[in-house]
Amino acid sequence: IRGRIIRYDGYNAYLDIGKAEGFLPKDEQVKSENYDVNSSYTVYLKEISDDKFGNQHIIVSRTDPRLIEELFKKEVPEMGNNTVEIKKTVREPGERAKIAVASSHGAVDPVGACVGQKGVRVQTVTDEFSGKEKIDIIQWNKDDKLFIIAALAPAKVTDVTLDKTGKRAVISVDESQAPLAIGRGGVNVNLASKLTGYILDIKQIKAATATPDTTKSTSEEETKQK
Repeated sequence: IRGRIIRYDGYNAYLDIGKAEGFLPKDEQVKSENYDVNSSYTVYLKEISDDKFGNQHIIVSRTDPRLIEELFKKEVPEMGNNTVEIKKTVREPGERAKIAVASSHGAVDPVGACVGQKGVRVQTVTDEFSGKEKIDIIQWNKDDKLFIIAALAPAKVTDVTLDKTGKRAVISVDESQAPLAIGRGGVNVNLASKLTGYILDIKQIKAATATPDTTKSTSEEETKQK
């Protein structure tokens, strides 16, 4: 739903969403956004609850992954007729998001359907976040190894070793690809981990020897600690 900021107390924002008022708490706000009075935003209606006095509270969100899903559903007709399905969406609000999509029809490319001609569909969604949140659209795959490789885009992965029982994976990449695989502040590997359900350990391969350099590795757990 679309709402207009009617007041902001420095922590929480309140929006006019038609015949009601939406409450946008601090933890549902994107840190890089400024919620100036009279500015308009598309928000996700997250919860409707009553307080002890019987007053209704409508909680809305700018950080919920379902906001991106609903925006894509508006732009992609193939989602409306169930040809393209969103499998999972993960976000680092204001920085990056990854959305896994699948097609029920072999002739329809789910990634291409979401991107649109000349990127117009994904750009429309990105514009809702002032172009600041990069969105990676990834084809879902039931093969965990192939899904992990796709999820780590734009990095090129050399090899993946899976531990399906422990839900861990060792990802071998060339040294030049390691920064892309990890991402700024670990955002790419962290989102790929959330999307695939695996803890990902990035190991760099020296081009000269083509063997893993175990002295240079970064796991999804380590990036969270930094």
